[in-house]
Amino acid sequence: MLKKILKIILLLLIVVAIGITYILFSQKPIYKGELTVDKLQNKVEIYYDTYGVPHIYADNDLDAMTALGYVHAQDRLWQMEVVRRISAGKLSEIFGEKLIETDKFYLSLGIAKNAKETIAKLDKTTEAYKQTMAYLNGVNDFVKNGKTPLEFSIIGVEKTKFTLEDIYNVFGYMGYGFAMGNQTDPLMSAIKDKLGDEYINNLDLVIDKNTTLIKTAPSQKLTEEEAVLLSKTSKSIFEHSPIPPFIGSNSWVLAPEKTKNGKVIFANDPHIGYSQPGVWYQAHISTPTTEIYGFYLALTPFPLLGHNRDMAYGLTMFENDDIDLYIEQNNPQNSNEYLYNGTYLKYKTRTETINVKDGESVTHIIKESHHGPIMNNVVKQIQTDKPVAMYWVYTQRPNTLLQATYSLSRAKDMNSFKKGASLIHAPGLNVMYGDAKGNIGWWAAADLYKRANNAPTKLLLDGTNPKDDAITYTPFSENPQAVNPKRNYVYSCNNQPDSLVSKRYIPGYYIAENRAKRVVELVESKNDWTLEETLKMTTDNTSSVVPKLLKIIVANLADKKLNDAEKQALDKLKNWNSEASLESIGTTIYTHFSFEYLKAVLEDEMGKEIYEQLNDTHFLGRMIAPLLEGKYPIWLDDTTTPNKKESNADIQLIAFQKTVKALSSHLGTDINTWTWDRVHTLEHKHPLGEVALFRPFFNVGPFPISGTNEVINNQIFSPTDKVHYEVHAGPSTRRVIDFSDIENAKAIVPTGQSGNVMSPHYKDQALLFNKGEFIPMLLNKEQIQKLDNKLVLEPK
Repeated sequence: MLKKILKIILLLLIVVAIGITYILFSQKPIYKGELTVDKLQNKVEIYYDTYGVPHIYADNDLDAMTALGYVHAQDRLWQMEVVRRISAGKLSEIFGEKLIETDKFYLSLGIAKNAKETIAKLDKTTEAYKQTMAYLNGVNDFVKNGKTPLEFSIIGVEKTKFTLEDIYNVFGYMGYGFAMGNQTDPLMSAIKDKLGDEYINNLDLVIDKNTTLIKTAPSQKLTEEEAVLLSKTSKSIFEHSPIPPFIGSNSWVLAPEKTKNGKVIFANDPHIGYSQPGVWYQAHISTPTTEIYGFYLALTPFPLLGHNRDMAYGLTMFENDDIDLYIEQNNPQNSNEYLYNGTYLKYKTRTETINVKDGESVTHIIKESHHGPIMNNVVKQIQTDKPVAMYWVYTQRPNTLLQATYSLSRAKDMNSFKKGASLIHAPGLNVMYGDAKGNIGWWAAADLYKRANNAPTKLLLDGTNPKDDAITYTPFSENPQAVNPKRNYVYSCNNQPDSLVSKRYIPGYYIAENRAKRVVELVESKNDWTLEETLKMTTDNTSSVVPKLLKIIVANLADKKLNDAEKQALDKLKNWNSEASLESIGTTIYTHFSFEYLKAVLEDEMGKEIYEQLNDTHFLGRMIAPLLEGKYPIWLDDTTTPNKKESNADIQLIAFQKTVKALSSHLGTDINTWTWDRVHTLEHKHPLGEVALFRPFFNVGPFPISGTNEVINNQIFSPTDKVHYEVHAGPSTRRVIDFSDIENAKAIVPTGQSGNVMSPHYKDQALLFNKGEFIPMLLNKEQIQKLDNKLVLEPK
């Protein structure tokens, strides 16, 4: 009897397993066959290549865009759903109360409000508008008739139509993802208020030498605690956001004089927070009037990265400062008014309702001064009598990003491409360009401004003082740029523009010189670059800055009394080639030494809270070189030892001893096993991967990964005392286009083309990415039409 019962139970389990398997596999995207789609004029043929990239052939642009919307939604509908909710303040509707503060934050920024205002003024006769609406038609046809991704069923979300407002909300999220000011500006002000101008002047802030830092702070300041809380809130917004922020990027374009085959070679790898699915969706469109192989953000109709037979373009972050924080002063008699230029003005207010899954709706009241929204409503710990307003170029200036992205992707020559770049107001982008005619170019694309009083934009500004408002926006022609320069290449690694291309200092959060210096060093080393050599260069793991720093460290430790383990570790550093390979031991030692050294130098003066917040920015990356070189001696003395004044060598010794002790504790006493692959890992996280049950199903990885912070293969992490470096951002794609061999252009993404977990293309590029390999970006129609997977979309 028992055996019979067990057999029945086993049979039931098998039936259930078969049923679940059937349901799961029925969710796979359709890459082959015939479907009907509403509002198509003619049949559209879509060929899927080996890695799931659609190649769309249509008789006209509107049909091509409808097809693009359909296939984009088929592979990325869940990602579209999440990203449209972020800026609109609607994440709590599906994820619950833990994202209420995130919703409040984005509603306060005013992105959704800006979207409505922008759309009301749109010229609906333009091709950009018409093609966007065709794209939305394709997306919404899939919403209505296509399969429902697994995430919708697990979380319990109904599919609903997408709108033009949703697209603009995506632009707004992208714009804020590039901004640095909210996290760093409060900390800079806290350091200034705590330690004084002398310490601020001894930080690598990249402040214009003609700018004098104000010595009298605003009449109302944030306390150290409040400044840290404001910075923490900005950081936590991204940590709890299901879509990652934009971080950095590399790009270089070689003129014909620098290449073996006498044609332009274009390279670009934007750095973005890792996630699953990844940020970019690839698609190739071909019509009688348009051809573009593009990389698309979720729910964006026009690619931010792209190429065809005539041109290639890409982006990096410009890192200009387009957010300023003002301390307002409330009227003591009326908290609905604030002081400006001796007069009390009324705050504007608006009320938003946040719906919460499995909870009560929340009413959110947003105050705005003429500078922008008051952040106190989303950072409750800041005292109400010290309102902090945020001025953001994105919401303060006319928004023409839809036309800009259309113009870039449809440009016919360099001049029309430049006009497209000039339409970008925010976020600030380095727009990189190369073409088949031999032209190369780079433009800093942003609405840039000057301040009449040279107010330091990296510190909190005085909201009562009209002099701090004295802003003049400069014409695009004055932006940093370079077109066909004599050196025969252009490049951008988020570094500060040099005097050759910039007429003045642009306030920003520029990255340390490491990557830029390595790119210049390699590019200038030869004039016969090939596609294969450029591909290899995009995965370069070697630092051009570290060797100089190693000499300083080794020299300072050479005559110190070291134990056997410390001597062995120092020997490893001496012989390290500064390459962050998986087998590297020197990378492990140097990385933790840098962490211990910076902590020893800066934390005693800054305090633990400020230091830990700065450790999660790229600001500290700027500090390691000048401090090791003794450039800022004011920071070197350990204030916790009042009876002793430490030298730079003393602090390096202490940091090195702590490093060896920590590595021995975490990795064992055999120094030969301290390899980089043991401590440096990458996992691509899906929002549902936070649930342990779903993690192995939806997440991709973890994997050991080569590269490190600020090499060309920029694998970004925040150092900790745990000696385990979880990479959270890096190349979101790598692309190389050689115009002498346009059919053989190459690219790679970190996981795969599809966001559908049941798709064979969910993670089929992950191992290739980890190994620094590439896949082809097909353009040849004859080759494409031989592909096995052909999907035909017919008019209804």
